[in-house]
Amino acid sequence: MKPQTRRKFLATTGAGTLLTLVSGAVPFHIKKGDSDKLALFGGIPIRDKKFPSWPVWDEQDETAVIPVLRSGVWSRANVTTRAEQKFAKLMGSKYCLLTTNGTNALITSLRALGIEGGDEVITTPYTFVATVDAIFLNNALPVFVDIDPETWQMNADLIEKSLNKDTKALLPVHILGGMCDMDKIIAIAKKYDLKVIEDACEAHMAEWDGKKAGTIGDLGCFSLQNGKQMTCGEGGAILGNDERIMDLCYSFHNFGRIRGRFMPQDKGASPILGTKARITEFQASILMTQMDSIESETLRRQVNSNYLNSKLPEIPGIIPRKDYSHTNRVSCYFYGFRFKEKEFGISREMFIKALKAEGIPADDGLGVIEKNSIHQEGLVESVISSRTFKKLYSKKRLDAYRSSLHLPESEQLVKETVGFKHYNLLGPTSDMDDIYKAILKVYENRDKLRG
Repeated sequence: MKPQTRRKFLATTGAGTLLTLVSGAVPFHIKKGDSDKLALFGGIPIRDKKFPSWPVWDEQDETAVIPVLRSGVWSRANVTTRAEQKFAKLMGSKYCLLTTNGTNALITSLRALGIEGGDEVITTPYTFVATVDAIFLNNALPVFVDIDPETWQMNADLIEKSLNKDTKALLPVHILGGMCDMDKIIAIAKKYDLKVIEDACEAHMAEWDGKKAGTIGDLGCFSLQNGKQMTCGEGGAILGNDERIMDLCYSFHNFGRIRGRFMPQDKGASPILGTKARITEFQASILMTQMDSIESETLRRQVNSNYLNSKLPEIPGIIPRKDYSHTNRVSCYFYGFRFKEKEFGISREMFIKALKAEGIPADDGLGVIEKNSIHQEGLVESVISSRTFKKLYSKKRLDAYRSSLHLPESEQLVKETVGFKHYNLLGPTSDMDDIYKAILKVYENRDKLRG
């Protein structure tokens, strides 16, 4: 199989052209025949060619891996250090630590910031399970605040109502590549002396007032898993500007071994508890090359996201996710919109089935939300009913916690989410036209799909 050249896009499309597309949608006119017989019933599909695949690689990635293979140094060493420096510079942070995955980046960050049993961490219910796993694995309690129904991000206006004496940190999740309201979140954190860990695992290169996701709080965490916008197969990253905290992160991810000038030098080789969460030189070498194309890929996704935002609201029942005004760049891990069954006229399940038949790879929430808002997943009850949590938290607190697990906005959103993965947005604008035409075709044939 020949590698796909991700850099070909830069050679054929100038930055000026891209910026023009970002600022204004290209006019589109429906062609006669677009709303003919549905492909689901034997008609001709809107699209018969595949969307871009992921991950994307080329000879440059192969060239980066071969020297590592031949060196015989495959565990963490100099390539990892260079990749950390490059990642920190790309994101605008002083320090970076690469880890085995985004989950361990979150676990390590919480640990380094002193989060432990008996503590509470404010976060969102509309997220991947790793967010709450990391909190629970530090024996802390994830306290959920509902989402903003327009942006789908954690609703910062609800945070203060959920604070108590045991609240130690805020963990905003920049879900789907958008941005939480970081001005409000940072203000609340300063007011109540709370730590802020940004879960930017889906938000590589997103920006809030010119600052990249993961660089605004005390620490920022990223996933570099196979499906992420920047990937090395498996991996994670922590960003921070405090040398002492980053040394603690490094130490924890390396068996608690001594790191830096702040750690005690007279308490053995491992003065603190740690684990092993080191990335390999192979992963770091791939990450080095993947960073070269993330800027152009992010811009292309935003071009196509803006184009869809300008077109899809014309169709009844389709409501794209919005962003706060201070979000000057989105990352588009998943282009999401609400599908209103009553307004559109068919069920979400039938809508997605019909779109797939037309050659459009839509799905109902990344497979990430597991069909539920995270607070509805069985893991929450299994943890809070464990012997450990019964020892750490009073019965009164756990009963109150259970009664708080009703978050209607998030619960409704998981029933309405539809969208497209980030690599579906890496092609030309004509790909977005196909998406629009297919949705319109399904809408105009909705009567045939009922029953």
